[in-house]
Amino acid sequence: MSIHTKRHKSQTRYTPKNTQPLHVVLLEPQIPHNTGAIGRLCVGLDARLHLIEPLGFSLDEKAVRRSGLDYWPHLDLHVYTSWSHFYNENQPQQIHFLSTRGQISLYEVNFTPPCWLVFGNETRGLPPHFYREFEQDLYKIPQPGLHARSINLANAASIAMYEAYRQIAAASSPSPSSPIKSDN
Repeated sequence: MSIHTKRHKSQTRYTPKNTQPLHVVLLEPQIPHNTGAIGRLCVGLDARLHLIEPLGFSLDEKAVRRSGLDYWPHLDLHVYTSWSHFYNENQPQQIHFLSTRGQISLYEVNFTPPCWLVFGNETRGLPPHFYREFEQDLYKIPQPGLHARSINLANAASIAMYEAYRQIAAASSPSPSSPIKSDN
């Protein structure tokens, strides 16, 4: 069973479970500030945040609330005990795994709703078997810098989330600043 927070009905545009156009999935996140910042981005884009345990912190921690500021109570948050629990409950169709080990650029992806963006944790990335099992759905954010190893998780999530939002909004709204309309 997933644990989730509830938003006020007036703030929920997409009431059925998987009709939200954008979902962000964090596998075993370790740093509360990153999760808080990503939660804040989710509120801004009306995206759902899925956290897969074990977490490297408590969701009650001041650091998560501090990073998410006053946005945290408005976050559409779901927490799962494992990847299989998450996957069985949601059965995501268009799923994109982001990793420095991806071979295809994020900018070559055609995002359509509902879109699921999956990120590994800050220290280990994705579980090793994901690189084989989801090889065709593994993408990277280009890093042409000679000494670049990786991008902070919150920064990577914001890059991917806004690229997905840009494409989905362009296809479904007259203006990128308009809310995304979902047919699902």
